[in-house]
Amino acid sequence: MTVHPSLQPYVDAWTHSIEAISELVLPLAEAEWNRATPCPNWSVRDVVSHIIGIECEQLGDPRPIHTLPRDLRHVVDEFTRYMEVQVDVRRHHTAPEMTSELEYTVIRRMRQLRNEKRDPATTMVRGPLGEQTTLEHAMRLRAFDVWIHEQDLRAALGVPGNWDSPGATVARDLLLAGLPKVVAKRAGAPAGSAVVLDVHGTLEFMRTVRVDGEGRGTMDSAPSLGPAVTLTMDWETYVRLAAGRVRARAVGDRVKVEGDAELAEAILTAFAVTP
Repeated sequence: MTVHPSLQPYVDAWTHSIEAISELVLPLAEAEWNRATPCPNWSVRDVVSHIIGIECEQLGDPRPIHTLPRDLRHVVDEFTRYMEVQVDVRRHHTAPEMTSELEYTVIRRMRQLRNEKRDPATTMVRGPLGEQTTLEHAMRLRAFDVWIHEQDLRAALGVPGNWDSPGATVARDLLLAGLPKVVAKRAGAPAGSAVVLDVHGTLEFMRTVRVDGEGRGTMDSAPSLGPAVTLTMDWETYVRLAAGRVRARAVGDRVKVEGDAELAEAILTAFAVTP
């Protein structure tokens, strides 16, 4: 598959994860589709329905005309309502219906991407909430979203893997992009302070968030002398925290905190950067 060079890494990552998902769900028995996943309030069927629905929207298909039940307590705002429609409309689909639609949707999307000739930086397409965004940004979000949901499905089905796949690298960069806001704005780290994140395991990296005199956060890979807080954790724990799959207190034994304990708690409480 050959597309614009700036789009290729995201297409490759998306392809790797979507194929992994197809392999995971194809052999599932009917009851296994009802297993709960780490994605709050969604089952295996719901996660796959979400993937199918968003890919259909990227293909330009019209959104389903569907009224949500009133007893879905996790549907609390416009974003969750928007996302839930594609999920709820498939909630009673059988396993064969789900795998058939997934396979057909993936074939259509791969054909679309293979034939994509537009400039990713200037071409505007529909984003996750129907808003307009660049083709490049939309594809980056799809690579991220599909990899995160691949991990949701792996956790639900007890089949770990692909923590170092192309999608993992895309996810790392996108999750890290939200870290300065978490530290400087949500947690209120003081001006002139620095917070270090040290992640080890399958993907290893260290990042420092520095808060300037006006309270703005920036991030770099240079170490900091005397940071206000250092947070050390493994890659899987970082993903689960930053993607909102788990709360900090549930993985306290996997996070090492050094420095200002109160600030560290504020950062970890606000750590999730996904909606």
